[in-house]
Amino acid sequence: MVSEKRAKKLERCRLISLVLLSTPFWLHGTSLGASKDELIEGAKKEGEVVFYASMNLGEANTMIARFEERYPFVKVKLNRTGSEKLLTKVLTEAGAKKTFADVIQTVEFSMHIFSRKGVLGRYISPANSLIPKAFKEEGYWTAVYYHPYVLAYNTRLVSAATLPKTYEDLLDPKWKGKMMMEGTKADWFAGMLQIMGKESGLKYMRDLSKQEPTQRVGHELLAQLVAAGEGLLDINIPNSSVDRLKERGAPIDWTALGPVPAVMVGIGVSSQAPHSHAAKLYVDFVLSREGQKLVQRFGRLSARSDLAAEQPGALKQVKMVPVNPALAEKMDDYAKQLRVIFSN
Repeated sequence: MVSEKRAKKLERCRLISLVLLSTPFWLHGTSLGASKDELIEGAKKEGEVVFYASMNLGEANTMIARFEERYPFVKVKLNRTGSEKLLTKVLTEAGAKKTFADVIQTVEFSMHIFSRKGVLGRYISPANSLIPKAFKEEGYWTAVYYHPYVLAYNTRLVSAATLPKTYEDLLDPKWKGKMMMEGTKADWFAGMLQIMGKESGLKYMRDLSKQEPTQRVGHELLAQLVAAGEGLLDINIPNSSVDRLKERGAPIDWTALGPVPAVMVGIGVSSQAPHSHAAKLYVDFVLSREGQKLVQRFGRLSARSDLAAEQPGALKQVKMVPVNPALAEKMDDYAKQLRVIFSN
């Protein structure tokens, strides 16, 4: 017979096992123990946080200034570059086993690659419960904001009567040679195939390429070109790029032609962050209600459930489909297909 002492020990082990099995895998080994006070004390000793980002410079500086105002004992050192260059930079440093970044913020495809390659550490921010599952890779990175790819148009040169209403309308011969696009956006391309289905989406893209859209790099530049009448339409532009120019009185606006790809920009803590306490403090601030209200002031969309009612009215009518981050694993294929299809 099993002794009473032995029975009690076995029961304790059974209960511990049940607790472990009922705990999500991403909670094991995460940095959940540190309280905010402990993060602050650790950040005071570290004194700085190195921030790698591909975001708009003005927005980055505004967010950093607000953080440093709240936590004056931490200096944020920003290293900003384009998303493609940032991806290469981070992976090169990781391959050389050199870690300089504490916090990384960039497009979702890159964030997914970083999490798969061990570049991002596991950390659950206090805001986690307010972020829907589709807007994060649990325990690794969370969307700071997201934006839908929409159709921009020149309001002086395109009347309401002739404005395209569906994706098929873009195939009308009258638009041939009068459209523009950002030809490097594999995330947009992947999102459209996700929405339309692979075969139907590829057929549509081939038909769209026959309209000979002019390709340029940079959404801000493209918005300016459309407003200047260099092109009547831009077929894949974030709504925020249009809204910023529209607010300054430019003759430009946007519309959605159906369900649109919503692309995320995520933030996470480096797995080997030299200043780990300051890194977590910065991520917590960006994802906090205060930080996300600031994001909304930039014209960006916050994924926080408690801020959903405060999104711009026009966007509430748009069906947005978050692009699956896992599609990043085929990013090279999508980029090649995009390049080949629109190479004419």
